[in-house]
Amino acid sequence: MQPLKNTLKLSILSMAVVFGLAGCALDGDDGQDGATGAAGIDGTDGADGVDGQSLPRDLNIEVVGRFTAGGIEVFGKSAAEIVQFHQASNTAFAINSAENQIEVIDLSGLTSAAVANPFSDASLQSNAFTFADSVTVKDEANADQTISLGAANSIAINGDILAIAVEASIKTSPGAVLFYSLDATGQGTFIKAVAAGALPDMVAFNPDGTNVLVANEGEPDTDYTVDPEGSVSMITITDGIPADTAQTINFTTDMTFSSDTLDEEDFDTDAKRMALLKASGVKFAGPTGMTVAQELEPEYITYAADGKTAYVSLQESNAIGILDLEEMTIEVRALGFKDWSSFELDFTNEDELPHFDSVDGLYGMYQPDTITSYQYNGATFILSANEGDSRDYDAYSEEVRVEDIIDEDELNMSLSPSLQTAYDLSGGDDGLGRLKVTTALGDADENGEFEALYAYGARSFSIWDQNINLVYDSGDDFGKISAAILGNDFNSAHTENKGDNRSDDKGGEPEAIAVGEIEGRTYAFIAQERSGDLFTYDVTNPFNVAYVAHYNNRDFSTDFELDDDLDNPCDEAEGMDCSEVAISGDLGPESIKFVAPSDSPNGNALLIIGNEVSGTVTIYQVTEK
Repeated sequence: MQPLKNTLKLSILSMAVVFGLAGCALDGDDGQDGATGAAGIDGTDGADGVDGQSLPRDLNIEVVGRFTAGGIEVFGKSAAEIVQFHQASNTAFAINSAENQIEVIDLSGLTSAAVANPFSDASLQSNAFTFADSVTVKDEANADQTISLGAANSIAINGDILAIAVEASIKTSPGAVLFYSLDATGQGTFIKAVAAGALPDMVAFNPDGTNVLVANEGEPDTDYTVDPEGSVSMITITDGIPADTAQTINFTTDMTFSSDTLDEEDFDTDAKRMALLKASGVKFAGPTGMTVAQELEPEYITYAADGKTAYVSLQESNAIGILDLEEMTIEVRALGFKDWSSFELDFTNEDELPHFDSVDGLYGMYQPDTITSYQYNGATFILSANEGDSRDYDAYSEEVRVEDIIDEDELNMSLSPSLQTAYDLSGGDDGLGRLKVTTALGDADENGEFEALYAYGARSFSIWDQNINLVYDSGDDFGKISAAILGNDFNSAHTENKGDNRSDDKGGEPEAIAVGEIEGRTYAFIAQERSGDLFTYDVTNPFNVAYVAHYNNRDFSTDFELDDDLDNPCDEAEGMDCSEVAISGDLGPESIKFVAPSDSPNGNALLIIGNEVSGTVTIYQVTEK
């Protein structure tokens, strides 16, 4: 028998369960929903998301205007070479060496519509800008001196000031830079001329327009009886007026070496400087007795953003000079060599088709012509178009085909066993034997056997940091992209439509390069002089470069042949035929000028390209797709 209090607890619990169940059964229906309450206060904006990774962005590249300097009378005569842009007058400037004048091309009516036929369009017109045959300059003693002028080699524009670098009538003599003030139509009023060094080949303004630098190439005459020194001139500009004389940075007393392992007495003679430079990889090629200053031939200049430092390409020597414009010194840095065992190239023109191989022991000398620069994370990076060039004169030539190295009637030397094997497997004198290389490198121990081969140019573009360390190289992209798109027309010369005929030399020859920003991304534009290819790369981050686009404004179906080494490149008596050049598109792109959308006459980014063989200036519009 359970105790009484336990029995009462069970009874009360049972009643609670019964009444709870009964309550569920007796509940009424739910009432109607109440009115919607007032909206709450908006929350704070969240942090921006990370940019997507679907880069590079695709670009439209279209021809929106084109100028022709003439017809058969200018083909092959550099009638449209170096180009610039004058924003105030909406004009493009182009050196016309055929007439020794500057073409001022009106872009004010430029639209965003592509032209109907980019190969033959001639929709743009120009006015001629001429300069004197001689000028008076001040010499170092502040006395007047008259310089007889030859060809214009370079132009630069900053604001409304135009600078023209002009060689002397005798190219081994000092030249001059002519300064003009430009008006709203692009015509100029002469300010003054300033003496420069021998063969002033390129002129550039610093970012704020307070000075210009001039690359004085100092090439020898063809028999080497006169070989002037290369140098860099700096001309100060104050309130728009250039100084009467230039300061000179030379390659003797102004050369420095920054390594703390060296003292000044380690490079206080020409012999010591040459030894140090050779040991670092700078190429010396020339007659016995040539000095460092005669060897180094400044080609192209670009400034750092702060204007305190500049960089100059020393093409034949495979080097870049770093100019300290506060101390007025130069340090020369060798660029090293591209190992073609890690990439593939087409080294013969005999098969007349694209065929790519790697070769152990074959190297490319970068040897840039045009260089430019831009900023990334506050640091300067230099971009180079790795064209390549040899010293090839009557009195001295370093250029030879590989087959001539082992020819008993030529060099009568030998190749290393591995190179000889590669030579034989490639097809011998129809294969690797066709490639042009230098005799200045390759036989390091001078025992008559080439243990390595060094070809001209790297068939690429590169990015270097501010100390001239290699950051990026496009490898074998140019040859393979061009071959994939153009087929057997790739590596054509700019003098005839015959594919593969530059493979044995320097390929398509990357010549011109420019950099510019479009919609927050930075792009490099590189044009190949021989084949006419225009490549675009996204270089916003120099450590994460990406190919974007290829364009070639050339009709390979036409038939023509000219020879730009002749006085008359179209001379029919020499077997030339220029009858279809005018409809063949652009031949020989030599220079590129990028115009930002904010400065452009049609509001879009533009590329102005001068094509020296066809004598055309082509305006490309570049927009995001």
